[in-house]
Amino acid sequence: MHAVLGDYLARRAAGEAEPVVDFLFTYYRPRPAQLLRWHPGFGVVLTGTDGQLGDYLGHRGYTRCGDGVTADPRFLARRRDTIAAIGRLLTATAARPPQLSCFGLHEWAMLYRGGEVRHPGVPLRLGRAGTDAVVDALDLRCTHYDAFRFFSPAAAPRNRTALRRADQVDHEQPGCLHAAMDLYKHCAHLAPLIDSALTADCFALAHTARVLDMRASPYDLRAFGYRPVPVETAAGRAEYVRGQTEIAERAAVLRARLLEHCRRLDDTPA
Repeated sequence: MHAVLGDYLARRAAGEAEPVVDFLFTYYRPRPAQLLRWHPGFGVVLTGTDGQLGDYLGHRGYTRCGDGVTADPRFLARRRDTIAAIGRLLTATAARPPQLSCFGLHEWAMLYRGGEVRHPGVPLRLGRAGTDAVVDALDLRCTHYDAFRFFSPAAAPRNRTALRRADQVDHEQPGCLHAAMDLYKHCAHLAPLIDSALTADCFALAHTARVLDMRASPYDLRAFGYRPVPVETAAGRAEYVRGQTEIAERAAVLRARLLEHCRRLDDTPA
């Protein structure tokens, strides 16, 4: 995490943008300074001098506890609805079999027939017409609302399911790269109640998933060091599914860990 974060901060200081990894710091909630602050998780007391604990004394979600600081039970009380909602989503996701037939076409669907170019200055591998032809030739099977909501107006009706935010828990499934990336988002939403070791593991998985996500996109990212996964071909789709399967397996382990945290927090007496 520190290496990825360091590269991002260097680019930001130089006024440079990178269309793949920067997403982890612009789309998701935590800012670099928040990521660098270590949290032991709920129920652990950090002891030391005020100087040693200075980063925590005024930090949201912490409170004094004797000679130390700990995650504030009042903060837990305020986050109970969020904890329960995340728990329901993770439970429903884990109960479903992974679907491995979307081939990462959401980025293609965003561009379909005049959709917004989300990375200006980055060329399309197949051009506009070629990108549209891929969407015309393949089914759209997106199950993740936060990808579907960016589909172009022409692409949205082509998706197998018309997704809605209210129905997210009914459709999220463990093969989805974005469901894997969102484990990091869930950890961030629950900080400092969740320990930083789990957050770091989820960040690493989100980074891996984002790289595959964009390598399979219609954008030509070779100038940034990313070899394309050409999902417009049978070989490219097979390569995508192999990577997707590995990410889903890693996500299943982290999802179980995060769900156990949510259950323990939910069971903590008010």
